[in-house]
Amino acid sequence: MAGRFAPRNARRAPVPHQAAATPATAAQTRVWTPPGPLDLRLVLGPLRRGPADPTFRMVADGSVRRSSRTPAGPGTLHVVERDGRVEASAWGPGASWLLDELPTLLGAGDDPAAFTPRHRLLARAQHRRPGLRLLRTGLVLESLIPSILEQKVTTDEAYRAWRLLVRMYGEPAPGPQEYGLYVMPDARTWSLIPSWDWHRAGVDSKRSATILRAVRVARRMEEAAAMDLPDALARLQAVPGIGPWTAAETLQRSNGAPDAVTVGDFHLPGIVGHALAGNRDADDEEMLALLTPYEGQRHRATRLILLSGETPPRRAPRFQPRDIARL
Repeated sequence: MAGRFAPRNARRAPVPHQAAATPATAAQTRVWTPPGPLDLRLVLGPLRRGPADPTFRMVADGSVRRSSRTPAGPGTLHVVERDGRVEASAWGPGASWLLDELPTLLGAGDDPAAFTPRHRLLARAQHRRPGLRLLRTGLVLESLIPSILEQKVTTDEAYRAWRLLVRMYGEPAPGPQEYGLYVMPDARTWSLIPSWDWHRAGVDSKRSATILRAVRVARRMEEAAAMDLPDALARLQAVPGIGPWTAAETLQRSNGAPDAVTVGDFHLPGIVGHALAGNRDADDEEMLALLTPYEGQRHRATRLILLSGETPPRRAPRFQPRDIARL
């Protein structure tokens, strides 16, 4: 890259993609009728990594646009719900795959009726959110990499890193130019990002090294999407640097796992403890004990708690993020 020096024997870094948009081709379309109430923003919201996520847009008309690197190639999906039906359009080499997987993505395989609330707060939250279903992308890396970026940092730091790296090393998504979406880099491109651009994005060497280890076994990581939860957790955590927190956050999205409860989170135990027992100082052990009645549905229970708005009031100054890019 111009103006930068690297060791003579360093691997050649990939050239960051230019911002030219991909010309729109004819869209493929599909209409699907979900088996019950469906709130698109509620279902797909966990895929958004911040308001400026280059792979995801929520539009004022209630529709959602997202890009994805599918097994068939890059694709862009635009979905909107009208009169109980979901209308979808897709572009790019991955268009057919995205449309084929649309019901799965939107929770067709999820069973909200399997959840029996044992607390009034959860019963009320479930009643107020009938359109909540647990999504399933079937794609591991696209959730694993941003989850690794979120390790031990503020969400703002992680969102900034994801945004910069996808815009620099991803590619403009197929479809209408006005969408302005990007497709995340493929595994090989992630592996070739030079150290100075990780640093520029504010990503420390521990997180970047974990991503490099994961993308070197990308095929093995993607296989976890078809595994039962215990095996999938074990597969992801076989990579050094991927622990229970990162594995659960990934599999909640890639596998639609209703019991993939997040442990090791800075805030979640206190939120669950406050909501279910009035104890904002709960730790992981107490959180898991409180969630015992929801075994098999613990992720759904925590989502409903978060949606209930019953979070403890802030009592400490907001954590100030580091800016390692300035070091």
